[in-house]
This record gives sequence, C-alpha cells and structure tokens, in this order.
Amino acid sequence: MSDFSLTILMPCLNEVKTLPTCIAAAQQLLRAIGGQGDILIADNGSTDGSQAFCAANGIAFLEVPTRGYGAALHAGILAAKGTHVLFADADGSYHFDEALPFVKALQAGAQLVVGNRFLGGIQSGAMPFLHRYLGTPIISLLGRKSFQVPLGDFNCGMRAIEKKTYLELEMQSTGMEYATELIARAAQQGVNIVEVPIALHPDQRDRPPHLQTWRDGWRHFRLILLLSPKWLLLFPAVFFLLVGLLLGTILSFQQVALFKLKLDIHTLYFCSVFLVLSVHFFAFYYLAHFMGASFGLYPLRGVAKWIREHWRFETGILLGSFLFLVGIALSGLAVWKWSRVGFDELEPTETFRIIIPGGSFIMVGLQIIVFSFLIWMLQHKTKQDGLKLN
Repeated sequence: MSDFSLTILMPCLNEVKTLPTCIAAAQQLLRAIGGQGDILIADNGSTDGSQAFCAANGIAFLEVPTRGYGAALHAGILAAKGTHVLFADADGSYHFDEALPFVKALQAGAQLVVGNRFLGGIQSGAMPFLHRYLGTPIISLLGRKSFQVPLGDFNCGMRAIEKKTYLELEMQSTGMEYATELIARAAQQGVNIVEVPIALHPDQRDRPPHLQTWRDGWRHFRLILLLSPKWLLLFPAVFFLLVGLLLGTILSFQQVALFKLKLDIHTLYFCSVFLVLSVHFFAFYYLAHFMGASFGLYPLRGVAKWIREHWRFETGILLGSFLFLVGIALSGLAVWKWSRVGFDELEPTETFRIIIPGGSFIMVGLQIIVFSFLIWMLQHKTKQDGLKLN
C-alpha cells in the first residue's frame, strides 16, 4: 500500500507517568514500518503536566474539551494526519511496539483491526477478575450474536482503523461504550473487520483507573440493546406470544396439571397479559428497527423486513377488527349466560374462561388496528422523503 501512513493516537487524562514509555514504544513501531506516520496525544483535560511533557518533547497533542474516552478518540481520529489510525490507552497496558500485526492487517486491506487479549495473553494482574471472567465474555457474546461479527474480545482497547472508513461510521458515543459502538457500526455497514492477538500488560498508573466496572459495563450492555433491538424487544415478544397463546388456549377449556402445580383461571389471566405484552413488544420492535434502518444504522431485515414487505394497512384493519369482534362476541356470551340465571351470581371458573379471552381479544384487536395505522404512516412518510430502506 504505497500511500499508507499511520497516526498512533493515545487518549490521555493525567498519564504523565506512563507517556514516556508509551511514546518510546510508538516511535519504535514507526521505525519498524519505515517511519510512515506520526504520534498524536488527544488530551482530555490533564492537570498533571501531560501536555507540558508533550510540548517539551515535540509530540503533537490535541486538547479535547468534551470529557470521555470516546470523545477523546473521536476528536483525535478526526485530527489524525495518517490514512490509518492505531490507538490504545497511554497507561502502559498495551505496548505499541507489539502492534505490528495491526499494521500488517491494515496494509493487507483490513478496514478495522481489533485486538484480542485472550489470544495475545493477559498477564497476571492486568485485568480484574470480574472483567476477565464475566463482563468482557458476556459483552463479547452479546455483541457477536447481535451484530453477527466473529470477534472474541469486544472490549480490547488497542485497535486500528482506516480513517476514510471511520468518517463514514458517524460515531456518537463519548464514553467507554464507544468501543462497542465502533464494532457495531462497522459490522452493520459491512466493514472488513480483522481480529489479531495482542498482549495485555499490567498498567503502570499510580492512580485508580478511569474505567468504572458496573457503570461502564451497563453502558456497553445498553448500547448493544439499542443498536440491536431484537434482544430488548423481539425475543421477549416471541416468548410472551408462545407462552400466552399456547398455555392460554389450553386453559380456556380446562385446568392444567404441571408437575405438582394446578394451573387454572389465575394463570389464564396472566396468559392474557402476556398476549397483550407480545403485541406491544412486536410493535415497538418494528418501530425501533424501522427508524434505525431509516437513519442508516443497519439494513431492514428479519421480522421487520417481512412486515414492511407483506403487511398492509387493510390487512391490519381486517385482522384487528376480526379479533375485536371475537372479543365482543365472547363478552356477549358471558352476558347471555348471566341473563340465564337472572343476573345473579355466576360460577367464577366457568365465567372467567370466557371473559378473560374476550377481554384479551378486544385489547389485542385494537392494538393491531392502531399498529397498522402507525406502520402505514411511517411507510408513507419515508416514501415522501425519498428514503430507501435496504
């Protein structure tokens, strides 16, 4: 790659103790690739003399007023001179002179290169127990399933990216969840992602790390749910539909013995709640997925794509009206049975087997009608705006 040049970027917040070592390792990497690049420090408000050290040693630094790991990296990549950017923390946990595999992957055509600390080796004391055996494996598993990208370490802090590709991702996160968003957006846009091993060393800080385990872990998890709504909305919808429909249908006619449990009208009531919830979740899943696709976050696919291609406003009106009328008919049947006993007391079990499904059909039918109207409005709006959903 004849026009290849590399900017080595380090986000920095009070790292004056470790900057000399990191910069020396980065300079060694640049010499190893023929000096095709530069070093840039994205300073996020250091008060320990980090900026003065850079100035005294001729190292370029960028003052980033917006606080946050993602904000520092985003500003640094935008300001980078190189065609490609390699970045990692400036705390000594990653050795830049060990990053040659990242450079080779970029030169071979990779657009995003992500390190894998589990393959490269995690030295003793380099990663907290919860991060190593719980947080990172769970985040990585969810990321693989959500974004269909075979990466083993979603949280690795050493990465490299083609700047031209980065500019197309339209990154938004300013905090630690930036790491997950970068992979998610790259995967959703079909970027060529390559994973390489990298060793993780104990950091050389003399202060607590900026990373906060539970807060930042939640922010990663929340971002995955937002960018892949099937986990938050579609899977619960399917679960509620299957349980509510299958078990509710049986309980509408008879009691069910499950192991030592006797399920009856009380369970039937909750089955009706599940059915209503399933329609809510399906509706919000489609709306979230549709809007995400219209914003260019990902292509319309799966259930959402099927609904857009096959569901018509008239279909929803007919289905919703049918279910609504079935609910009215069941409610009328209950009133008729009540009249047969002179509007006196009824046998509760027999009555609830009628009015619970009746009420459920009324609610679900109206929900489908409203949902169909919302779908029609969204599709009509996107056609007016000339948006094309792939």
